[in-house]
Amino acid sequence: MSGYMPQVALEELYGQIMFSNVMTLADRQQLKTVLLKECLSEDEMAIVDRLLYNVRRGWLQLAE
Repeated sequence: MSGYMPQVALEELYGQIMFSNVMTLADRQQLKTVLLKECLSEDEMAIVDRLLYNVRRGWLQLAE
């Protein structure tokens, strides 16, 4: 992965995670890459916020 993840790929990742209700280590690495970008769009931040909220609420499981 190049260090930049287009918003479309981030949206696909969100859909995949929410469909399976599991966030894998690879998924977390992709999110980490997105968060380390200098500037996130408002839409990108909303996607990340929704994922983190779902983890906190226990609606998503973290898998190793």
